[in-house]
Amino acid sequence: MKYQIIPVTPFEQNCSLLWCEKSKRGAVVDPGGDLPRILRAAETNGVTLEKILVTHGHIDHAGGVAELAKRLSLPIEGPQREDGFWIDGMPAQSKMFGFPNVRAFTPARWLEQGDVVTVGESELQVLHCPGHTPGHVVFFDKPGRLAIVGDVLFQGSIGRTDFPKGDFDTLIASIRERLWPLGDDVSFIPGHGPMSTFGAERRHNPYCGD
Repeated sequence: MKYQIIPVTPFEQNCSLLWCEKSKRGAVVDPGGDLPRILRAAETNGVTLEKILVTHGHIDHAGGVAELAKRLSLPIEGPQREDGFWIDGMPAQSKMFGFPNVRAFTPARWLEQGDVVTVGESELQVLHCPGHTPGHVVFFDKPGRLAIVGDVLFQGSIGRTDFPKGDFDTLIASIRERLWPLGDDVSFIPGHGPMSTFGAERRHNPYCGD
């Protein structure tokens, strides 16, 4: 599977364009905003978008979901349903953070631990990794050794847990019990900042390392 990271919104959130090399069909993960930038990336890479994937319901990750889904008639998959209150509160989030005209949405499919989502002819494993938000999910491309982890884990840091229904101990458990077993060689795209590997974070991350 191929990918391109597209930083969007004033929060510099890492939206990801994923696509199957065989079919050139793809998905957008966490289109928080700046939809013209995302659509240009798809066009430049010759990718036909077939769905939207959402790691969690915070506005910098999901603020553009409703508009993109409506514009291209795309189904939405994710996050896990415990993030429904965040998604329902999208208009309130938009007022709080200055995002214009952000609407709530209802995913075509809520995701659970162990689910599989398809991107063209490729598959992504779904891991439910609560802590930053209660319904946060991670997408794992096993053959490509790549994880899209949203705001669970960053290079040298972890996601905040001071939002409603966030929990530090739950987040650390998600990282150690769901992410580390995938392998030290796995590269990951975080919700913000540069990529890293699980091995590097196990060695050096002061919050969750070994």
